[in-house]
Amino acid sequence: MKIYVLAGKAGSGKDLMGRYMKTQYDFAGHNACILHITTPLYEYARNYFSWNGDMSQKPREFLQEMGIEIIQKKLDKKYFLLDRLCEDIEILKNFFDVFIIADGRLLFEFEELKRRFDDVVIVHVIRENYDNHLSDAEKNHVTEVEMEEYKDYDYIVRNTSKERLFSEADKIMGLEAAKEGEII
Repeated sequence: MKIYVLAGKAGSGKDLMGRYMKTQYDFAGHNACILHITTPLYEYARNYFSWNGDMSQKPREFLQEMGIEIIQKKLDKKYFLLDRLCEDIEILKNFFDVFIIADGRLLFEFEELKRRFDDVVIVHVIRENYDNHLSDAEKNHVTEVEMEEYKDYDYIVRNTSKERLFSEADKIMGLEAAKEGEII
């Protein structure tokens, strides 16, 4: 079982890269699954707070407040979202052999996933000078800045175009030669 964690700021290309990787793995005969650490937060927003599921209207302020301020800090449940994700992986590994987590954000998540599973690859996706239209408070939230402090990425991908993003994904998946730790 292989697990990829795609880390990066809002709009960096994590979901696009994840969908591409899933398609390539599926085409190669693997069963790949895209997961999000934040799935329970989206379920709360949709089921209890009238969010219609439109990703262009993502309730980022709600997601940040619920995930960090309430769940992690107020309720002292630091591992709640990660535990839910790991439970999903434990169940779904009966159907999938590749997991692509398309919303890595926090350092403890990276380290804990590496501790809990054997084959975890952490990829930092960077899209420089991209205006993701977040407010200053949202841009400076821990979920948008903490990943910059991580020093042990397996790969760093600079997303300058869709073609380059896909080419670098191919290298990471082993469809082209790349060295672990290489900045691409």
